[in-house]
Parts: sequence; structure tokens; C-alpha cells
Amino acid sequence: MRKIIDAHMHLDQYSDLDIRRIITDLDRIQCTNVISVSSHLDSCRTNLALSQKFEQVKPAFGLHPEQELPSDTEIETLFSWIADQHKEMVAIGEVGLPYYLRSEMNNDARFPIEGYIEVLEQFIKYAKKWDKPIILHAIYDDAPIVCNLLEMHSIEKAHFHWFKGNTATTQRIMDNGYYISVTPDVLYETEIQTLVRQCPLEQMMVETDGPWQFKGKFDGQMTHPKMIHASVSMISQIKEVYLAETYRTLHNNTFEFYKLDK
Repeated sequence: MRKIIDAHMHLDQYSDLDIRRIITDLDRIQCTNVISVSSHLDSCRTNLALSQKFEQVKPAFGLHPEQELPSDTEIETLFSWIADQHKEMVAIGEVGLPYYLRSEMNNDARFPIEGYIEVLEQFIKYAKKWDKPIILHAIYDDAPIVCNLLEMHSIEKAHFHWFKGNTATTQRIMDNGYYISVTPDVLYETEIQTLVRQCPLEQMMVETDGPWQFKGKFDGQMTHPKMIHASVSMISQIKEVYLAETYRTLHNNTFEFYKLDK
């Protein structure tokens, strides 16, 4: 059996037609579940509705960091909604720090990074309170900051999605027992291939981050969970682990991490 789970995608960002196509395809491609992460309150509401309509969809609720911070009132409204619905989610996410947004502003000293850190810490506290995993957008220089917060609050279940960072930070993530996930760019990005070599298969998942699009053999294609099969094959080659074992380990990692029931 070559079962897969898409450990991180934005299903709510697809058109209704494409959502139906993806859901219809899941059994055929042996994708048992998709973890659909949220970007803001409306996104949370949509992902909740999708999970109620399609049993394969497991929602995570959060606030994507690569956007302007909402007002204090909007943030409190989001936190209040998540508190009311937290039993319906499998994780807090997607949350983290705005690496790309800050980079676009040439790391302007006036960028309000402290506000993003405060919001992230509140999400971390909620993950701890509700005993939920946390899905993180934390790459390069931001990752050590996030690790500091996770360690401060004794977080045990953290998923660094599409992680990129130096060897020392990667090792820190592994030593803490956290997980990273790999997208289809593992087929052509040497940086990601190097990451796969460093990380134990037992602390790895696979994702698409759809609808984000990829290059190489997937250039111009709508991002679909079926692309994960190519990722698993490449991971198997890099790790020099039998393909069947690679499938089994990656699926079990995600299934157990998110406490999925089907």
C-alpha cells in the first residue's frame, strides 16, 4: 500500500471546482487525509466547513504571518473563534514569523516584528493549553527565534512546514523531537535534498503547500496531492531506504502526529 497524507495545504484557497476534483481523486491516489491550514478568520471558517463536508479534510486554525497584522480587535476575535472551535481542529496553524514580508522591506528596522512574535507566542500558549500540535512558518533566521519560544513553553509537538535553514538550526529542531515536511521541490532543489539527507525519516512528513505551484516536471500544473508520490520516491532514493518503507514511515509519522482517526 502506498498511502500518503498531504501534511500541509491551503485547500480553502482553491476554487470550488478544483476542491471537488481534489477530493474526488483522493481515494484513487491513496491519499487518506489532507491537513488544510488557515490564513485568517475567514480561512478558518472555510476550512472548518470543508472538514464537515469531507471526512478526509482535517483543519488547522491560525493566522499566516506573511501579511499585515490585523488590528488588536480582529486578533482577539480570531482567538475567541478558535477557542470556541478548538475541538474541531487537529492543530494550530499556519502560524509563525514573516520572513519573506520582512525581506521584501529590506529588513527595515521599523518593521513591527515584535508584534508578530507576540501573536505567535499567544498561539503557542494555546497549543500548549489545548494539547494540540503547532504548524509553523519559520525559516532561515526566524527559525531560532521560534525554537526559543517553543522551548520556553515546553512545546513537544511542532511541525516546521517546508523548512529551510542552516545545519545547526535543523539539528536543533531534530534534537527537540520536532518534525519537518518536504514539498515537491525536493525533486529539483539541492537545498531541500540536503535537508532530507540530514533529517531522520522518522521526523519527516510530506506536503504540497497547495495551491503554491512548482517547477520542473510540475511546471504549469495545478498543485495536487498526487505530486507527493514523486516526493516520496525522491526521498526514498536520497535516504537509500526501500520505497515501501519510506511510504509507511511518512504516512505513520503524519497519522500519529496529528492523531488522525481515518
